[in-house]
Amino acid sequence: MSGYYSTAEKRRIEGGSGAITAYEPIHKRARGPNAELALGGGSYNRALQISKGSRSSSLLAPIMLLTGHQKELFSGRFHPDGSFLASSGFDRQIFFWNTFGECENFHVMAGHTGAILDMHFSTGGDFLYTCSTDKTLSIWDTQVGVRVRKLRGHTSYVNALHPARRGPQLVVSASDDSTVRLWDARRKTPVKTLQDQYQLTAITFNDTADQVITGGIDNVLKLWDLRKDEVAFLMQGHQDTVTGLTLSHHGGLVLSNSMDGTLRVWDVRPFAPPERCVSLYQGHQHNFEKNLLRCSWSPDDARITCGSADKCVYVWDFHSRRILYKLPGHLGSVNDVRFHPKEPILMSVGSDKQIFLGEIEP
Repeated sequence: MSGYYSTAEKRRIEGGSGAITAYEPIHKRARGPNAELALGGGSYNRALQISKGSRSSSLLAPIMLLTGHQKELFSGRFHPDGSFLASSGFDRQIFFWNTFGECENFHVMAGHTGAILDMHFSTGGDFLYTCSTDKTLSIWDTQVGVRVRKLRGHTSYVNALHPARRGPQLVVSASDDSTVRLWDARRKTPVKTLQDQYQLTAITFNDTADQVITGGIDNVLKLWDLRKDEVAFLMQGHQDTVTGLTLSHHGGLVLSNSMDGTLRVWDVRPFAPPERCVSLYQGHQHNFEKNLLRCSWSPDDARITCGSADKCVYVWDFHSRRILYKLPGHLGSVNDVRFHPKEPILMSVGSDKQIFLGEIEP
């Protein structure tokens, strides 16, 4: 399947009429200290033309290109209701963008003194959690658009975090200081610290937030029991650093991305067979940049996606393990890719400072 992210114009002949529809990105620039909100000349009319074709989403055009960040982007997240998205990275700023319409950049937040490496919305979307090379986590009120708490305790870069899906407002974080720290969002210091031997680069809660899955430079996934404060079991198979972990929406599977060039799916249910790796996917790439390339599930858990150093976005069918899309367009490593929670839309962010929104087949 051809990619919708191509920066070259994509043309399609409609039926027998010979009408030609141009599929090219609508370019949006952020409102920021160095940029004003701008829509390229004639792009609104062009969007209306594009909209006449077969469409699968409510985006203004099949492809939207959002720019405004001054440095590499490491993380992008849709709000749980899908109405807006957040982007962050090396420039230490968090941009909020409308998903639909003109994709306006309607707010910018700053506060970290180092690159922002990971972020997640709370389940209800009222809060955004971020972590940084400044050794801290931050909690932001998304309705007011300000930071409400700064969490200190790590002694080195905080590479990843994850909030609990339900229950108390808990967050776990993974750091280069080789610790997992559990935080109650109402307190500024960690409520629990678990010590590993190796630097940790990826983390996720399980579905009930009584276990944590981590990955790091030792190539091994570990499932920690928070009630016993110990590792319950190991999941081995990756041959290089684990760069991303994401729990499936139904809660029984974990997706991992690794610098060995593979994605793996693991069964983390309590009484699963000892060989917990159930699927392996290949095609994407890591390179000398060694960025922490993240991964994610579609809302129905039927498709998976991840970033890639070859400047493309990859989407696989979970069951058949077939590559459904290889989407070019970025000018640098694609560091994070996310599915929209309600519509067939992909968001990707990259080292080229750009954000793409593009529709795919339902």
